[in-house]
Amino acid sequence: MVIVEFTVVPLGEKSLSRYVAEIVKLLERRGIKYQLTPMSTVMETPSLKEAFEVVAEAHELMFKLGAKRVSTTVRIDDRRDREVHMEDKVKSVMEKVGDRL
Repeated sequence: MVIVEFTVVPLGEKSLSRYVAEIVKLLERRGIKYQLTPMSTVMETPSLKEAFEVVAEAHELMFKLGAKRVSTTVRIDDRRDREVHMEDKVKSVMEKVGDRL
């Protein structure tokens, strides 16, 4: 499983929520598991190829929505020694936080 954090920003816009909503709809149409955060979107895909396809589609979607310039940032966690999911990473940290208490 590939975990990808990405941010797609149509430059020059003051409000981004309508753009983010369209990306969420895209992920849901494609059946992609995702988590929306205040600053980015995190998704899981079975392959790196699919992850890049989704990010490219989200990037192009901004132009279809009227953006003239778009900046996209991508971070990839491609672990191949064992299968890890988004919630596993969060759970691992929270268990360690609990150890401090």
